[in-house]
Amino acid sequence: MEKLISHFWYVGIGLLSTLELLAGGFLIGITLGVSLSILRYNGIGAPIIKGFISVIRGTPLILQLSLIYFTTPSIIGIKLSTLSAGIIAFGFNSAAYIAELLRAGIENLPKGQFEAAQTLGIPRFYMWKDIILPQVIMNIFPAIINEGIALLKETALISTIGGLDIMRASQMLAAEQFEYFTPLCIAGTYYYVLVLLIEYMGKRIERSYNKNA
Repeated sequence: MEKLISHFWYVGIGLLSTLELLAGGFLIGITLGVSLSILRYNGIGAPIIKGFISVIRGTPLILQLSLIYFTTPSIIGIKLSTLSAGIIAFGFNSAAYIAELLRAGIENLPKGQFEAAQTLGIPRFYMWKDIILPQVIMNIFPAIINEGIALLKETALISTIGGLDIMRASQMLAAEQFEYFTPLCIAGTYYYVLVLLIEYMGKRIERSYNKNA
């Protein structure tokens, strides 16, 4: 038991990096995703936005991560850390999927919502902030939570470029112990508990919103 606990602590050294990747990637994803969906709905740069979303959704995330990490120094002369490259790659990838979710949510709203806001002379910023986006986000909230869970699991790809996350820590432990089953099961336990926490927080937020609505 003592050995098992020490193994949990060892794999746990990658927990902070995993959480940073999740938080940073999701923050970029939701911010950029909302911006892209609003711009696209208003016809601003729509072909470019559609192209960005198509390319991101049509190529493997590990390819996007590798391009950002390995080619950035030669393109802009800046060497990104594994954490920075991961946050950017995961953020852009998440933004493409969230933008599509929001696009569908916006298109499913009754057109009368927009017409009423325009008739009342509500500025466009406040129309989106106070009327449109709150409804859209809550309508697609379960899908956004699923995107957050998917992003959490995708953060394990950071280990492919040397990032010290949960997955990488478990691989290091396995290499030391010459045994993979226990370290990988420990990593799986960390991910599963984090998924349960995300689901729990999502349900709490959804219940709170429905109660106050």
